[in-house]
Amino acid sequence: MEEKKFDLNSIIGFALIFGIIVWMFYLNQPTPEEIEAEKAKKEQVESEGKTEKENTTDFVKENEAIVANPQDSVALSNAKSQLGAFAYSASLPSATDKFTKIENDVLSLKINNRGGYITEALLKNFKTYDSVPVYLIKEGKNASFNINFGTTDNRILNTKDLFFEPSVSKNGDNTVLSMKLKVSDSKFLEYRYELKPNEYMVDFTIRSQGLQQVFNSSQTVNLDWKLQGIRHAKSASYENRYTEVLYEYDGDKDDYLGQSEFTDDEEQNVSWIAFKQHFFTSVLLTDVPFKKAAFTSKNIASSTDLDDKDIKVTKEFSASMPLELQGGELNYAMDWYYGPTDYKILNTYKRNLDEIVPLGWGIFGIINRYLFIPFFGFLSGFLPYGIAIIVMTIIVRIILSPVTYKSYLSQAKMKVLRPEITEINEKHKDNAMKRQQETMALYGKAGVNPMSGCLPAVMQIPVFYALFNFFPSAFQLRQKSFLWADDLSSYDTIAELPFTIPFYGDHISLFPILASIAIFIYMMMTTGQTMQTQQPGMPNMKFIMYLSPLMMLFFFNNYASGLSLYYFISNLITIGIMLVIKNVIIDEDKIHSKIQENKKKPKKQGKFQKKMKELMEQAEQQQKTKKK
Repeated sequence: MEEKKFDLNSIIGFALIFGIIVWMFYLNQPTPEEIEAEKAKKEQVESEGKTEKENTTDFVKENEAIVANPQDSVALSNAKSQLGAFAYSASLPSATDKFTKIENDVLSLKINNRGGYITEALLKNFKTYDSVPVYLIKEGKNASFNINFGTTDNRILNTKDLFFEPSVSKNGDNTVLSMKLKVSDSKFLEYRYELKPNEYMVDFTIRSQGLQQVFNSSQTVNLDWKLQGIRHAKSASYENRYTEVLYEYDGDKDDYLGQSEFTDDEEQNVSWIAFKQHFFTSVLLTDVPFKKAAFTSKNIASSTDLDDKDIKVTKEFSASMPLELQGGELNYAMDWYYGPTDYKILNTYKRNLDEIVPLGWGIFGIINRYLFIPFFGFLSGFLPYGIAIIVMTIIVRIILSPVTYKSYLSQAKMKVLRPEITEINEKHKDNAMKRQQETMALYGKAGVNPMSGCLPAVMQIPVFYALFNFFPSAFQLRQKSFLWADDLSSYDTIAELPFTIPFYGDHISLFPILASIAIFIYMMMTTGQTMQTQQPGMPNMKFIMYLSPLMMLFFFNNYASGLSLYYFISNLITIGIMLVIKNVIIDEDKIHSKIQENKKKPKKQGKFQKKMKELMEQAEQQQKTKKK
């Protein structure tokens, strides 16, 4: 009985695709030093927060008397010694920790009198994995916004410790909140918020009036924004993988800090900064670019040995930007965005915010933007999301079926030539150069290109990688169920484990298992039921055949079930297409006859082929000379 043998080209193609997965996971893995430091940092974050809170409010505590009794002359004197001209703000009725609430149908914001910044941002139409409302900022505990400046009487003050006076008004249908940090009734620093109906974008202005003699122009005015990303997803480590700092600079260029801890000391002309939390994002935009900006990102939930159930925040971000005085005054037109990381919503603002969604670079991002996003949006408009994934997968595989056909045809041709190739190998087993010469000559006579089986697999890589980025970033899949998966944007669970397996998790997901089985069957079809003896220098194909599905199983156990569903259906369809091609379309006897006819035809060698033949003959002659 003829022994079935593997096809190296199909293995190379699959290995290339598999290598991309390994590469992407490698880039996202924390270093051993980071893993060792994770537990200590979790405790450090809490202690640092307490220390900062204690240190930054010392002078406010010392002047609590004036807040309670503005007529107290001693307290007023103490406030003036601490706050200088801004002691006036502490004497106003607004000098309390009360807040002002502004909201529309999709967004609710609370702005505290102390500091004048947003201390609560609630997205009304969304829930977390455990049915809790989605807060990007909650009770002021995970965010701060501060302007640090010097005064002409040699004081260094922070706006987050000072009291602003609120005033709410209407501008048509828009709600306007003015928060003023006053030196007098006509002199102040103002934060102005304007919230439009049904918008996640908030107009935000920082301006001063009459403070030319208060600001010390020789000292830098710094704007500091900090945020801890509140956990919203079932898997904190998976959410953390897509949580990062992004920013735009020099007009339309964008960049990001990555997944590990990172500090970018200085970036030029920054026009927006995004603290992205996978499916929800906080963005600060400015019409007048910050000439410099520095960013930091600290991991809190990246280590595999952290208990997901104990994680409340994923990463800690900060951004620091110097502000410029114009004529001794501040005047910056900005915007706040608190909303979903939804490509369609972000793209409507025409501010390059769609780059926040990780769709892939270069050709991969283009495929997602102009093909998969609109196509999936069309399908999901009238189909359930799980069915839309299946239909899109079927159509993509049908479109790529000619590539599959070319690959399988190449395999069939190589199979027909195997007896002759084996004969050449045996005849010249001690002469690698001659063996290579005659093998290439056989390919030329038969009209077979040994690379034609690998190239189709390479051609599929852009589609493969684009979809690898598309499904985890598709906001519309969030909390959409299909079969046993209750959320296509997160992993599905058929069983909870009483322990945690490193790199696998504490649960069993079924879609990755099905996808791995389908990949194994595909590998069996392309490598054959039995393997030939491994040749020296050749990869162990049997090992690869068993390792690849196993690696896929581990990698995707914590990934979005929508992505695993795609791979499962995609491999099933590929198997079906290959069976049809093998049993219905391709006739190996006809292929054999055609190859024999090609071998009889005279082949005209091109200049390149002649040159290669001459070089190989010269190399062979040199070998013979050396042996003598």
